[in-house]
Amino acid sequence: MDERRLKTALYEQVARIGKALASPKRLELLEVLAQSEQTVDALAQQLGMDIKLTSAHLKALREARLVEGRREGKFMVYRLTGADVAVLGVQLRAVAEAHLLEFQRAFAQLVATPEQLAPLDRKALMAQARRGEVVVIDVRPAHEYDTAHLPHARSIPLDELRQRLAALPKDREIVAYCRGPFCLMSDEAVALLRAEGFQARKMLDGVSEWQAAGLALAA
Repeated sequence: MDERRLKTALYEQVARIGKALASPKRLELLEVLAQSEQTVDALAQQLGMDIKLTSAHLKALREARLVEGRREGKFMVYRLTGADVAVLGVQLRAVAEAHLLEFQRAFAQLVATPEQLAPLDRKALMAQARRGEVVVIDVRPAHEYDTAHLPHARSIPLDELRQRLAALPKDREIVAYCRGPFCLMSDEAVALLRAEGFQARKMLDGVSEWQAAGLALAA
């Protein structure tokens, strides 16, 4: 194989990754799988797709070696093939945010109340959480928290939050996070907490953003 053909072959292999990512639903699948491994049924339910279409998207991701599956009884369980796949999703979003006005406009609508966002200094926020000056809560499902979570965060899934309000202090700020900046579970949590008289803000980060920043997670 001459040099030109070799270079073309290499670019073709890289293009396999781009082709696999050329779908909004596949990007969302990767975001969900970055939290924890999931069954096809659970993924289909969360993304509002039927099982057949979900399986087709997972097949495309599997062929690009971005996910892998295993059979567990009658269910197929999928996971990312590495933490670098989750980081790739964060990097793609960062490029879109830097260069696409359409992304910026849509994201501004999603984050319509910037005063409810926690500061972006990750290490400072975690230092505050370690000292007990703020309370960081992870409102994702418990199995996602068990897989990996931000240091010093408490697991209070969104569907349990109302029943567990008494466990949270009203004299300190509550910072909620979920699966990243596109996730709305933390918005719902902040709205509920504020309605009940708590000081609460949302953190845009999730575990993938933490990994992309080179910071340690807890498990």
